[in-house]
Amino acid sequence: MNEQSIAITRRGVERIEQGFTWIYRSDLLEASPGVPEGAIVRVVDGRGWFKGRAFYSTESQIALRLLTREDIPCDRDFFAKRLDAAIDLRRRAFPGETVYRLVHADADLLSGVVIDRYGEVIVVQLLTQGADALRDLLVELLRERFPEARAIVERSDAKVRHLEGLTPIKRVLFGEAPGAIEFCEGEVSQRIDPMEGQKTGGFLDQRENHLLARHYASGEGLDCFSYTGGFAFQLARHGCSHVTAVEISQSAAALIKEGAERNGLFNLTVETANAFDFLKARSLTGARYDTIVLDPPSFAKSKASLDSALRGYKEINLRALQLIRPGGHLISASCSFHVDEQRFEEMLRSAACDARRSIQIIERRGAGRDHPVLLGMRETRYLKCFFLRVL
Repeated sequence: MNEQSIAITRRGVERIEQGFTWIYRSDLLEASPGVPEGAIVRVVDGRGWFKGRAFYSTESQIALRLLTREDIPCDRDFFAKRLDAAIDLRRRAFPGETVYRLVHADADLLSGVVIDRYGEVIVVQLLTQGADALRDLLVELLRERFPEARAIVERSDAKVRHLEGLTPIKRVLFGEAPGAIEFCEGEVSQRIDPMEGQKTGGFLDQRENHLLARHYASGEGLDCFSYTGGFAFQLARHGCSHVTAVEISQSAAALIKEGAERNGLFNLTVETANAFDFLKARSLTGARYDTIVLDPPSFAKSKASLDSALRGYKEINLRALQLIRPGGHLISASCSFHVDEQRFEEMLRSAACDARRSIQIIERRGAGRDHPVLLGMRETRYLKCFFLRVL
């Protein structure tokens, strides 16, 4: 069977030549009936000249996801080399470590594929039709490269799969359900459940920021949207006399309590509450803190929700700035890629003005080195984490 070709507009060609890997359905020159879902196709311009190879989606508005601009076959050897390149980066960045994001989708030129490693357990997310078609091959390649792995879990239960016409799936692909996994972040023990936790069981993108936070920890600490206590544990271990972790999920709050006891962090208490309500109530009581962390879930799931998201970010940051003593630190994050760094910084400036506080930016940070950014693809640079000092 001859390889199928799909022609794209000049605008689509310009975007991929600038480093963007998505080609929208509006940039297809004609409909593509008969192309199977998840198929790898040749991408050509209006003259029929080769521009790359890509995954094709029959459902998503992102019709093509570029794999390569080289005229080479996208076969088993191709994907093995892509995976090896991703593994090499992590092993160089984290020598001797076994917990990290192994594949970061488009940033590793494997669009729709997310793989996290938690020691002997590997968790895979397949979010697109093309990624879904790679399932068996990825399991085979991972087992070859990590013979010590006792389980490979699939956590393709994200709602975004609906946009691809795919059913969310959660299952074990190899081995047995692993149960809770324990790993270290610096001197702190973390525990996650890859079958039950959010995403792949935990959030690895903030790990380096968790560790950096300990350098700014002092006095009374507050960690809002704490989830499993990544920031709270570091503050309680290093520098803060007392830390309050605020988490709305009862199951996550229970994990924080269990983790605090396991780590001997008896200066940490947990409030099961809505962080917005908690911050408002504390601001009315005149409470004061020396170190505050704001690490909320994404407030902007789409461009349409950008304005309301910025209002939400401003509200919590304004409240936090009203609560911090002079000389204290605010660590403020956003994982909404629709809120870029410029907008996020402008929101912080506006909140500081309304709070009548002068603020120093100590560090502008993003996700860890295991979450690389593809130049030309700002969607791969979604996390912003500002370390601020209140004067």
